[in-house]
Amino acid sequence: MRKLPIPAWLVAPVVTLAVVAAIFAGSGRPRHDAPAPPQAGAWQGRVVGVTDGDTLTVLNGQMQPVRIRMAEIDAPEKSQPFGSSSKQLLSDLVYQKTVNVRPTGQDRYGRTLARVYVGDEDVNLQMVREGGAWAYRQYATDPETPKLEAEARAARRGLWSAPASQQTPPWQWRAAKRSRGQSPELQQASATAPAPPTTAAVAVTCGAKRYCSQMTSCQEARAYLQQCSLGRLDSDGDGTPCEALCRP
Repeated sequence: MRKLPIPAWLVAPVVTLAVVAAIFAGSGRPRHDAPAPPQAGAWQGRVVGVTDGDTLTVLNGQMQPVRIRMAEIDAPEKSQPFGSSSKQLLSDLVYQKTVNVRPTGQDRYGRTLARVYVGDEDVNLQMVREGGAWAYRQYATDPETPKLEAEARAARRGLWSAPASQQTPPWQWRAAKRSRGQSPELQQASATAPAPPTTAAVAVTCGAKRYCSQMTSCQEARAYLQQCSLGRLDSDGDGTPCEALCRP
């Protein structure tokens, strides 16, 4: 039996439908230029307040204010040298802007610890890059943070343009402030206590050691704390590093 040819006017619609179907089927495949999916737990909000160089208030999706403590950095306290400049720098970066908040935990004061982004800009890193904050080494896990601090220090940007006597890390500043608030009995005990060993004679290489278990003496631990701002050695913020070595 001889097959009859299929008319062209029937073939065209079939081809067209096949092409359309292929296009829609391909739309489910990931595109290389598509934006990355949002991080789990991340949310957006508008910044309505800036307390200092590492603390801000953001309205969440329910229009509730959420206090954010920026993770892995530590800015000068308001009463410290450069404290007001650090606050102004953060305000310039985020105030009245919509930010992406990526929580990493919660601190002991109930504030949300987070990385904060304006668009693709990591504001936490930007504060360190511009000399507005220290890398909070006790808690920092991102190797980029201390690297940017070293670059800002070398370029004398922001707080690093101040005299060395005014470059006290905030965690040491807070410890000293707590010490000044001691009772008269504790102040008298502190006044009569022997002075801590000097660190001037100890030569250290910042980055060579990072933990108390690597320290060979209290003098070395103090040198790393003071010369390298290695805050992780002073876990309770009292100004004394590596209590196992430095406590009598």
